[in-house]
Amino acid sequence: MPKAKRSCFRATARVLWSNEQETLLCNTLLFRSIANLTIALGSTRLGGGCLGRSIRVLLVDDYAPFRQFARSALEKNPDLQIISEVSDGLEAVQKAQQLQPDLILLDIGLPSLNGIEVARRIRKHSPTSKILFVSENRSWNMAEEALRSGADGYVVKSDAASDLLPAVESILNGKQFVSGAFAGHYPTCPAEAHIDNHPDLNNVVTLNPRQNVKTARPHEVGFYSDDRWFLQDVTQFIGTALEAGSAAIVAATESHRNSLPPSLKAYGLDIGAAIEQGRYIALDADDTLATFMLHGKPDPTRFMKAFGNVIMTAAKAAKVENPRVAIFGECVHLLWAQGNAEAAIQMEKLGNKLTKIHDVDILCGYSLSTVQGGMDADIFRRICAEHSFVHGLGY
Repeated sequence: MPKAKRSCFRATARVLWSNEQETLLCNTLLFRSIANLTIALGSTRLGGGCLGRSIRVLLVDDYAPFRQFARSALEKNPDLQIISEVSDGLEAVQKAQQLQPDLILLDIGLPSLNGIEVARRIRKHSPTSKILFVSENRSWNMAEEALRSGADGYVVKSDAASDLLPAVESILNGKQFVSGAFAGHYPTCPAEAHIDNHPDLNNVVTLNPRQNVKTARPHEVGFYSDDRWFLQDVTQFIGTALEAGSAAIVAATESHRNSLPPSLKAYGLDIGAAIEQGRYIALDADDTLATFMLHGKPDPTRFMKAFGNVIMTAAKAAKVENPRVAIFGECVHLLWAQGNAEAAIQMEKLGNKLTKIHDVDILCGYSLSTVQGGMDADIFRRICAEHSFVHGLGY
């Protein structure tokens, strides 16, 4: 796709949050904080999530856990009625034509027909439907292309915990919406530009980049339905660090500890040399948990000590100055799989604190297919809220 020309938008409206830092992400999903949401510059205050009319919603995404998350979030508002869920692009066009929904939540990476083309076709068959893209694609060019296809908004999936409901409210009130992740792509228009001649600029809402998310450095999470995607993500994450001369720590299950070295070798790395140099440290996830778990919970002091020691060991072995150590871990997965999701979330919070103390990048992995029934939507949401980026949600 040719590079799109950057538009000169001005963020003429901004969103102000007055709720507490610790509850920003969670309460947004539950509408408890919508009463504190104000669109600046004289726009309407949103009153507790009440739209005053029934909104019929079509949900289009080929990743079932995300559909479950979105459904759980939207159903908190009785005015939002999900009338159908589909996972295929052509089926989405057919459903939109048949049902004429008020609102369509649309992914980009769909089987049979991509979301951009789906939006173009829906515009012909259901012209009054509002379209909100929800995708993990963070390219501004892609977001612009999505908006040009006839969409009313674009939300980055890893920001959905904070952005989804404000986006829905905004576009149903006649405004466009883009995630705060794209705030830097709204350059201030030159002084000689006449805003009055560009009325669309007054209808763009963007959340300010989140200053209060408790992840000082990259702390990512991946949700995997099979080992193919797992190995692809983890190999790239670990391989990038080793390729740069830095170091990596893997705290994984036995099967994944055994499958990663061949995958890293295929990636082009001399993994044997990295192990010998001490730049690749593989730990058993169960044994690692045993070093800091106390009465079914991760003990903060033990956690920081256990990981701090191994991080310093790995950093000393790195071939570059000021290395950033990559850490991949399945300890949280084991806790969740054992039915101790609260401990997993506490460990995720400790991981955020770890990134503030050490120069590390963290990727946490959850293998969803190993637990019957998958992950509860509320647990999924809370885990996502502790991370700076989410893998495995589809593109």
